[in-house]
Amino acid sequence: MSFVTRTLAAAFLALPLATQANANCDAGETKVVMSIVTALQGHPKGETALALADRVNSQMNGRMCMEVYGNSELYNDIDVFQAMLDGKVQMAAPSLSRFSAYTQKLQMFDLPFLFDDPIHAMDFLATDAAKSLKNEVRPAGFVGMGFWTNGMRQISATRPLRKPADVAGLTFRVQPSDILEAQFRLLGADPKRLAFSKVYDALASGEVQGQQNTWSNIYTKDFHTVQSGVTESNHSYLGYLVVMPQAFLDSLNPTDREEFIGLFELTTHEYNRFAFETNQLRRQDILDEEVMVVRLTDEEKQAWRDAFAPLYDQFSGVIGQDLIDAARNAKQK
Repeated sequence: MSFVTRTLAAAFLALPLATQANANCDAGETKVVMSIVTALQGHPKGETALALADRVNSQMNGRMCMEVYGNSELYNDIDVFQAMLDGKVQMAAPSLSRFSAYTQKLQMFDLPFLFDDPIHAMDFLATDAAKSLKNEVRPAGFVGMGFWTNGMRQISATRPLRKPADVAGLTFRVQPSDILEAQFRLLGADPKRLAFSKVYDALASGEVQGQQNTWSNIYTKDFHTVQSGVTESNHSYLGYLVVMPQAFLDSLNPTDREEFIGLFELTTHEYNRFAFETNQLRRQDILDEEVMVVRLTDEEKQAWRDAFAPLYDQFSGVIGQDLIDAARNAKQK
């Protein structure tokens, strides 16, 4: 293990560690069930969810109890919305691409090369423009609690990808996002929408030949084991909006609601800062398994930028040019 990797690991382990995924809820406690599609251990979303549950179960013991289920054990990121409205779960953190049924604005995060790196994205998420996006889900009965970060997407396939033309003719798994579909069609590829839980099997069987994801998603789901390598493109940001049903929050007594929200905000602040480190650790795990990682030159990366540029004209009217400008300006500030 390199010095950098050891340093990152030590920094992450300095955070409060969760001791359990699920608690034994007592009679009279208000139960909060959270369903996520990613792994729990070794993943930014999973680790944050576990830490939040640990805090709730220790600090609100006797009043509130939280359980976390990962790896799509309960629901995928589509079905979980109705499950929340039905009272079957009380919390979820779908990726920002999953909200297209409620708002088109969150698709802005799928625009390739809008954000230079995770810090740029987090700077934008701290702006008033980004905070207003949380309200986009209110008409559907949800409260946007806050943003959890993961990292930048990398791209992989059954053959090495160094230039945009290398993608042509392949079928790529995408999330339900018009931008992600258009992105691959621009390159002559065929996009196919699949739930996260279906991706590994689809790659292994050849149903799809490629995918794009963060290092933590790729490693914890073993996508790298059924691909020829991973291209370190850092081409778009992947994050999550944590949502809860408005009706559930309204049912809590004010004291419990305020304390729960406070624990959520504290955990979010602490763990978002370490999402980059978590992804770098998973990147090193992939390198340690001697998987080929294609590193693009500046000129090669510019070719990808140029190939994706038409997406901005195509979708700026749907997203709002003001939001795109706010994202770009967040880097300057």
